[in-house]
Amino acid sequence: MRRALGAALLAFPLFAAAADYAGPIFDAHLHYNEEAWNGSAGPHPVPDVVARMKRNGVHAIVANSRPNDGTKNLASAAEVKQAGITVVPFVRLYRNRADYDNWFRDETIHQMVLTELSRGTASGAFRGLGEFHLYDSANADGPVARKLMALAEEKDLVVLAHVDDVAIDKLMAHTASKGQKARVIWAHTGIGGVPVARVDQLFARYPLLMGELSYRPGLTCEGGKLCPEWRQLLTKYATRFLLGSDTWVNQRWQYYDDTMKGYRVWLGDLPADMARRIAWDNGANLFGLKTP
Repeated sequence: MRRALGAALLAFPLFAAAADYAGPIFDAHLHYNEEAWNGSAGPHPVPDVVARMKRNGVHAIVANSRPNDGTKNLASAAEVKQAGITVVPFVRLYRNRADYDNWFRDETIHQMVLTELSRGTASGAFRGLGEFHLYDSANADGPVARKLMALAEEKDLVVLAHVDDVAIDKLMAHTASKGQKARVIWAHTGIGGVPVARVDQLFARYPLLMGELSYRPGLTCEGGKLCPEWRQLLTKYATRFLLGSDTWVNQRWQYYDDTMKGYRVWLGDLPADMARRIAWDNGANLFGLKTP
């Protein structure tokens, strides 16, 4: 009897392993910087990056680049259109690396943004601003940071911000609604691993704030599964999280497959409808995209 029971348990395990998520992915934090394409001589020309997206089931991207030529290249590329990948273009605030540390007070950045918005791209109008960085949260009060946050809310643009939790409050304060109508994607859901309780607090305070999860410290635990406190937070705010690749250096393109595979592992451990929301629906709904 015991042998028969043991055989049955082996044939029908008590806890079946969850299958990886197999649906579409919206990459809400993708860079195509100059060093990746470098004219046509870079290590990751358009056909290369399109192939990476296709084999990973990425059907839409938020594209932002230093300079903005990289985003325009993706928006106009025949290979992107043939692959059925939707490019959602953002105006990045960096013409070069020097702009990282000065954009928030540089009036020429404000003028560059206005010019880019007036021109648009081959895939349509720019839909957002960023990614931008604030290594000191006090710089969120810079004159250009103030102007651009007010402009984003006025024009219904989405902001992609790589900042800490203090800067989120400061940036939101510069909008007419004091953050109640501001559409902000918080890159990595906070630099330096902002505590989950603080993320919860800010999500409750700002109803349109969304968290992007690339390279987020503390997100996953053993076996690449979600850590318990993050599972709880994602369950509470299932319509407020997004995935991203953050290909800010060429090395990240080399790990694109691994990044997307990692997402599919922990998404597969969530209820199917929740996994689909985080992987695709939240981004698609934010920008009005159709299901692929």
